Amino acid sequence: MHDRTHTSKPVIGETPPAFKRSGRDLRIDACRGIALWWIFLDHVPNNIGSWLTLRNYGFSDAAEVFMFISGVTCALAYGSARQREGWSGTIARSVRRGWDIYAAFLLLTLACTILVYLAGPDHLADESNTRILFEHPGATLAHAAILQYRPVNTDVLPIFVIYHVLFTPLLWLLLRAPNVTLGFSLSLYALVHLFGWSVPAWPDNVWFFNPLAWQLLIVLGAWCAIEGERFRPWVTSRTALILAALYLVFSLIIALSWSIKPLEPLVPRTLTNLLFPPNKSNLSPLRLLHFMALAIVTLWFVPPDWRGLSTPAMRCARCCGENSLPIYCLGVLLALASHLPLLSELLAMQILLSLAGILVMIVVATLLNSISIKRAQQPTEQVASRIGLP
Repeated sequence: MHDRTHTSKPVIGETPPAFKRSGRDLRIDACRGIALWWIFLDHVPNNIGSWLTLRNYGFSDAAEVFMFISGVTCALAYGSARQREGWSGTIARSVRRGWDIYAAFLLLTLACTILVYLAGPDHLADESNTRILFEHPGATLAHAAILQYRPVNTDVLPIFVIYHVLFTPLLWLLLRAPNVTLGFSLSLYALVHLFGWSVPAWPDNVWFFNPLAWQLLIVLGAWCAIEGERFRPWVTSRTALILAALYLVFSLIIALSWSIKPLEPLVPRTLTNLLFPPNKSNLSPLRLLHFMALAIVTLWFVPPDWRGLSTPAMRCARCCGENSLPIYCLGVLLALASHLPLLSELLAMQILLSLAGILVMIVVATLLNSISIKRAQQPTEQVASRIGLP
C-alpha cells in the first residue's frame, strides 16, 4: 500500500486509475482508524462513549466502514503487487496476509481465554463466549482452528482470513469484468436474504458476520478502487447527494426513536416494528443503503486534500489505521477487560475507560510505526556505512 508503483505495461487493457496514482490517500487510513475507535467504544458495555459513534444515529455502524475500506485497500495493495510481481507474487502476498490474520486470531483467542481466567470465569465467561472453552477445551480449540468457534468481538478476523486468501481470484475477475463480478456479488447477497444461506459455525451454527452477505462490502470496496472513477460523476452528483441526505435524515429519526423514549411517538409503531432491528449478521439492506449514503456525503465534503486530515486527531486516527490488525486485537482485549463490574458501573469510569482505551491504541500504533520506520532505515544505513557515507 505504501508503494503504488505504476509500470508501463498494464494489467489488462487500461490500467485502473487508482493504480496510477502516487502517494497514499490519507482518507483511507483516517477512516479506518476512526472505525477502530468506534468499534472499541461500541464494545464497551453500557458505554456513554458509544453516543460518539454511528450506532445510535442510523442503521449502520463502524463495521460497514471497516469492511468497505478493507476492500479498497486490498484492491490497491494487491493490484500494485500484481503489476510489480505478477500473479504468483500476488497469491503469495494474499496467502501470507491471510496467515498473519489467522495467527492473530488464534493468539487473540488465547489472550481472551487467559484474561477471562485471571478475572475469574464466573465474571466474564458468558459475556466473552468462552465458557464452552473452559468446559470443552479440546473440541473448542479444534473448532477455533478451523474458524468455526470465535470468542466475542473476534468474529471479523476469521472473515478476513477467508477474504484475503480468496482475494487474488476476486482481483482477477474484477480486472477483467468488474461490473459482472459486482453483479455476481449482489446476486449472492440477494440469495442469502431469500434463502437464509450461511456458513457452518460452532456451537450454535451462527456467524455474527455471515461471510456470504458481508462479502458484498469487500467486493464493492474493491470495485470502487478499480472501476469507481467511471461512476464518480453519478455518485458525486447533486441528485445523489440529496437522496443520500434524505435517507440519512430518515434513518436518524428512526434510530433515535429506538433509543430515546420521548421520540417514539414521532415514528408509527407499524414502521418501527417493520424496520427494527436491522439484521446485522446478514447485512440488512437498510444498513447497506445507510452506509452507501454516508459514503456519498463523505465524498462530497471530504476531498483528498482536506486540511482536516493533517490535524493532530486525524494524524492519530491515521496512525491507528495504518496498524489495523494489532490495534483491532488490542481494542478487543480492552473492551473485554471493560466488562469487569468495577470498570463499567460508574459514568465517570466509562468516560475515563473510553478515553484511556483510545489513548492506549494511539500510543501502541505510534510505537509500531516507529519500529517500522527504524526497520526500513536499517538497510539504508548499512549500505551507507559500507560505502563510507555518514
